[in-house]
Amino acid sequence: MKKLAGTGVALVTPMNSQGEIDFASLKKLLAHTAKGVDYYVVMGTTGESATLSKEEKKSVLAFVKENNKKKLPIVYGIGGNYTQSVLEEIKSTDLGGVDALLSVSPYYNKPSQEGIYLHFKEIASTSPLPIILYNVPGRTASNLTAETTLRLSGLKNIIGIKEASGNLEQCMKIAREMPKDFLLISGDDLLTLPIYTMGGAGVISVLANALPITFQKIKNGVQNGKLAQAQAAQFSLLDINAPMYEEGNPVGVKFLLSLMGVCEPFVRLPLIKASNSLQKKISQLSARL
Repeated sequence: MKKLAGTGVALVTPMNSQGEIDFASLKKLLAHTAKGVDYYVVMGTTGESATLSKEEKKSVLAFVKENNKKKLPIVYGIGGNYTQSVLEEIKSTDLGGVDALLSVSPYYNKPSQEGIYLHFKEIASTSPLPIILYNVPGRTASNLTAETTLRLSGLKNIIGIKEASGNLEQCMKIAREMPKDFLLISGDDLLTLPIYTMGGAGVISVLANALPITFQKIKNGVQNGKLAQAQAAQFSLLDINAPMYEEGNPVGVKFLLSLMGVCEPFVRLPLIKASNSLQKKISQLSARL
């Protein structure tokens, strides 16, 4: 799955002031991000998948397929904390034109490592597409350990992991022992360059919605042996990154996109659009980008 190396953008789902999906802005977002990313990730956390209906998710996926002018690979998010429900959603979704699934580690019910392993084993055996694991302990309340990740990497249909634990030691353990073709993908924008340097495949990014060229510079710097270029691009994200999550994702990046004229800043409850103080902070920081 070399086509899933580089930058994957975890696409936001643009909305209007009534909370309806804004497909015209989604089309603009696809064109904007295509300037620098290598693949699209549809219905990740950043896409507000938790508050979209199954029908809305499918309509967004269909729209991305239809408006993918550069024919970039597509990764689609299907995950959950009830294994049988995940299997049923996979079976009921039109996955034509999709290259892989991104599946989050089970949240809320805090399963054991064996339970997590068996959950993904069932998904891998059912899915017609390869699976990218998604470890994000800050949201799931449990960690997919390096040992479990490496165990899962031996299953035929599991091709990689989006690692958003923020634990570089854990990432290094995976990088040291993973199969040659396994994809170690950063789930933290600020760890993009460190993940590349330990043999990772790239990043699935929030900020790439707004700053696709910055992530392209990091990748090109690594690939061309221009470390200073990659470092400069990575360091340019240092101040803007934290405000993206201050009031919940994708509140910050949607406001940043609104400053760029790509989409409006609206999100769905229980999230609300950026507060005045956060808007001021992002506006000031964006002027330096």
